[in-house]
Formats: sequence, C-alpha cells, structure tokens
Amino acid sequence: MAKIEKISPLAPLTFPDLPEIAGVLFATAATEVKYRGRDDLLLVSFPKGAVVAGVLTRSKTFSAPVGLCRKNLATGQKARALLVNAGNANAFTGKAGDCAMASTVNCLAKKIHCETETIYVSSTGVIGEVLNDQKINDHMAQIVQDLSPKDWPAAAKAILTTDTFAKGAARTTTINGQKIQINGIAKGSGMIAPDMATMLAYVFTDADLSQDLLQAILAAATDKSFNAITVDSDTSTSDTLLAFATGASGVGGQYGDMNDPALADFKAAFQDLLLDLSHQVVRDGEGATKFIAITVTGAEDARAAKVIGLSIANSPLVKTAIAGEDANWGRIVMAVGKAGEAADRDALKITIGGQILTEQGAAVAGYDEAACTAHLKGQNIDISVDVGSGDGAATVWTCDLTHGYIDINADYRS
Repeated sequence: MAKIEKISPLAPLTFPDLPEIAGVLFATAATEVKYRGRDDLLLVSFPKGAVVAGVLTRSKTFSAPVGLCRKNLATGQKARALLVNAGNANAFTGKAGDCAMASTVNCLAKKIHCETETIYVSSTGVIGEVLNDQKINDHMAQIVQDLSPKDWPAAAKAILTTDTFAKGAARTTTINGQKIQINGIAKGSGMIAPDMATMLAYVFTDADLSQDLLQAILAAATDKSFNAITVDSDTSTSDTLLAFATGASGVGGQYGDMNDPALADFKAAFQDLLLDLSHQVVRDGEGATKFIAITVTGAEDARAAKVIGLSIANSPLVKTAIAGEDANWGRIVMAVGKAGEAADRDALKITIGGQILTEQGAAVAGYDEAACTAHLKGQNIDISVDVGSGDGAATVWTCDLTHGYIDINADYRS
C-alpha cells in the first residue's frame, strides 16, 4: 500500500486520554497479513458480555464481516468479542472469504470459550483478496493472553490503513446524575461517503442499556455525524459502526425510552463523541489540507438540506477550488443546482468565511474577494448556503481535493 510520508496537517496535536472502561479488555498483534513492522490485528474482549448495536454499510457489495455483523446483531445476544484486521478487507472474496472469516471466528471462540454468534468481525484494506486466516489464527493464543484494559492508542493504531494518525475520543457524562464513561476509536481516510455510519468505528460505554435503546441512540447520533461527512463520495464495502455497552456501571437499565429526560446528558455526550470521531476522519482525508464545514439553510426540509450540502461537498470542482484557495463561488452555484432539490435561483445566498458573496440571484456588489481568499488560505473553511425554499437545515463536513489524493490511491496496492 502507499507509504504515508507525513501526518495530515489537520491532525490533532495529541491522542486523547481514554480512561479504562470496566468490562472492556483489548490487545493487538502483528500478523503481517499485509503490513510489516506494525500491529495490524485488534482483539476487544467483553468477559461478562456487552449489549451491542450497529449501523452497517448499505453497499450491495458488502464484505464478509459486514454480513456476519448484520446476522449477529439480529440474534440480540450480548457480544463477547470484536476482532479487527487491517490490510485486507475480505470483500468480494466469495465463499473462500466466508470460510477464512469463519476460521478466525472459530479459533477465537475456542480460545475465549464463547459461542461464535457472539463474536463480531471487521476487516479493512484491499478488496478482492482472500484473507489469510492462518496468519491471524497463529497469533490468537498470544493476543488472548495479552488482553488488558490499558493502551487505547495501540488499539486505535492497529486498525489503520492509509490513515496518517490514530483516532480516538472520550466523554465522561451522567445518566440521572450518575457517572458514565464513553470511549471511541475509528479509522478512515479514503473511500469515505458513509451510507450508514463510517469506515470502521467502535464505541464503548459502561452504561447499562438495552439493545433497542442503544440502537436508537446510535442511529440518531450517526445521522448527524458519520452520515454527514464525505471525503471522496465513495461508500466503502466495509463501513461498520458498532457500539458496546458493558453495563458495568449499573446505571441506565431502568430506561427504555430514548426521549426520557434522564438520558439527555448521555445522548448529548454520545452524539458529541461521534461527531469528534467523524471530524477526525475528514481531517485525515487522503491528501487533505483543509477541513470544510458546509451549512445549508432554506431547504424544503432537513433531508433536502443534507442532499444539497453533500452535492457541494462531493463536487470535485468545489473541492479543488478550495484546495487552490480560489474564491470561485460559481462552482457552489453549480453544485446547488445539480442536487435535484428545490432551490430558488433568485434567492440563493452564499457566504464564505462570514462574508456574503451572493444574494438575490447575483454577486454582491463590491464584496471583498481578497478577504474571502484570505479565509480560504486557512485550514478551517466555513461555507453557508441559503437556497430560499423552506425551513430545512443541515451541516455536512468534507475536505479539499489535492494531488495527494491521487498519489495515495494510484499506488494503493503497491
């Protein structure tokens, strides 16, 4: 795969401090399925089980692990383990891929003495190459022995592919005044246009929640985080977001309605954590130099606003103009028009960096293009568009499109 020469200029300065979560153990190993000189396998264990919820790619060419996660979620059983390998997506690999995955699941189930239906799997990397299950199985005994509640950075690093930095987030919150911890890790850099969740992301909490409640909270938070980002408009075969609740805090079990006021702080923290992780994915977009927030207002409804926002965010012409620090707002006009949603051409208002550039269907006389260009020279770009057709609003996030994206993906399999 393409060699990562340097960390994204948009990367956080440090990996956050993720406290231990009762009921969560993990370990990593270097299997050399694809990479050399780094850990590429993550095992997360839930010795007493964990309630699990998930959102998975709606790609019709989904990977073998996605199919397994979907099947296991439907059983309603608590999860006992999560196994993630990097470097090979085990997607479009037919029955051979299914057999390779089953081999690793069976091997792990024997080591930790659990049912195979309680093991969740994710694979990320090259599509179309059958997973070498033996390389993973050869490390299973040791990785089980190494399980520990510490070293979240190592866990986050083991699942990376073309990422330039490990992604993690933590929030401490409450349910009805009692302390709850939420931690999350994610990976993603290219093939980013989620149609469910993200590339790979995992959230862990010690809250005591039912599967239905955790699923409802996860789905709602996903819609405004991972489902509102894009790097290159391409939805992965492997996109998986799983949330695990160990119940170790003993807090939350009496609640079944996600709209219960007692859950307000927990939901807000959960949403904020997912937003943090999803923004880190965009900030690590392949070749990215700018983080772009696009807010659309005046649409027919929130759905239409998001469609228009993603039309702008996915436009190569818009993204390359921003990469070139060119205040070419005509490309935004184009992207709004092609979205297929209601928009009043003669009421369209475009704002970049707080300055109104167009209104009433034309450029604002005497607007300061130099100030707009100065904003585009920064790393954080703000674009607002009002389409004058209703009260719908949404915000989406993306990054610019540079030659670095071509460099990475032209050499991806080498």
